[in-house]
Amino acid sequence: MQHRALGHTGLKVSRLGLGTWLWGTQVDQHEARDQLAAFVDAGGTLVDTAVGYGGGASEELLGKLLRDVVPREQVVLATKGGFRRTPSGGVRDTSRRALLQDLDVSLDRLGVDHVDLFQVHVWSDSAPVEETMAALDQAVASGRARYVGVSNYAGWQLAQAATWQHAVATRVPLASTQEEYSLLHRELEHDVLPAAAATGLGVLAYSPLGGGVLTGKYRTGTPSDSRGAGPLAAGVDRFLDEHGRAVVEGVARAADGLGWTPLQVALLWVRDRPGVAAALVGARTAAQLEAALTTDELTLPAEITAALDDVSGD
Repeated sequence: MQHRALGHTGLKVSRLGLGTWLWGTQVDQHEARDQLAAFVDAGGTLVDTAVGYGGGASEELLGKLLRDVVPREQVVLATKGGFRRTPSGGVRDTSRRALLQDLDVSLDRLGVDHVDLFQVHVWSDSAPVEETMAALDQAVASGRARYVGVSNYAGWQLAQAATWQHAVATRVPLASTQEEYSLLHRELEHDVLPAAAATGLGVLAYSPLGGGVLTGKYRTGTPSDSRGAGPLAAGVDRFLDEHGRAVVEGVARAADGLGWTPLQVALLWVRDRPGVAAALVGARTAAQLEAALTTDELTLPAEITAALDDVSGD
C-alpha cells in the first residue's frame, strides 16, 4: 500500500487507515483480528481509535491484538481524547487535566508506552485553546505521543489552534485534523480544507463511504443487517434524501462504466482529494475491509472525478 506524509511532518501513514470505532461493540474479537491482520498484510499502517469508542472497548480490544496478532512497531497508532459518551449524553472536556488523563487511560488499555498520534477529539469551550494545545505539547514532551492533531474542528477553530502552535518555536505543530468527508458530506471544503492547507495539516477523512450509503446497499431499501437498521441509523438516514439518491446513482453509473464497485469509486474519490493524507475505513466485517483494500492499485479517471464533483456539489 502506498504511504503519504501526514501534513508537514516526517510521519508517513498508509493512504487507507483502519478505523476501529465499532470494535468491541459491533465488531467482535474474531472479526477485529481478521481485519487487523488483513490490513497489515496489505501494507496498511494507520490504525485509529479513541478513548471514548465503545466506552473503552475499542482500545482494549486493539491492545490485545497488538500483543497477539501484529507487532506494535508495524502500525502507526492513533487515538483521541477529550470526548466520552455517558448515559446522559456526550461529555466534552479538553482541559489539560482531562486530555492527559485520557491519554494515560489510552496507553494503559492499548498496552503501550506511547502513541504515534494523539488527537483532540472535539472542539470544546471547557478550556481555552491555549490550555488544550499546551496539553498536546506536554504529551509530546513527556514521550507519551510522537505527533499531535485535532478532530472535528471547524475551519476557524482549526486555524486558531494551528496558528497558536506555530506562534512559538517550542510549541509542537499540529500534524493533522480528522474530519468527516465523502461525496455525501463535502461541507469541509468551504473552510476546513483551506485552513488545513494554509497551516500545513494533513486531513484524515473518516466515513468516506457515507456510513455505507455510497456502496449502494440502500438503493432499494434498508437491509435488516445494515447500519441503517440499528442504533446508528441516524448517521445513515441523513443521506437518504433526494440529493443523496442522486449522488448514489452517479456513483453506481461510474462504477458500471469502469467495471468497478461503487465502494471502490466512492473511496477513491475521497482518498485522492487534495489535502487528504488518508481515508479511514471503519468496516464491520473483514470481507468489507478486504473490499476496500482492493483499491490500492486503482486511480479514478479525471473525467469521472469531475462528473462526481458535479453531481455531489451543493
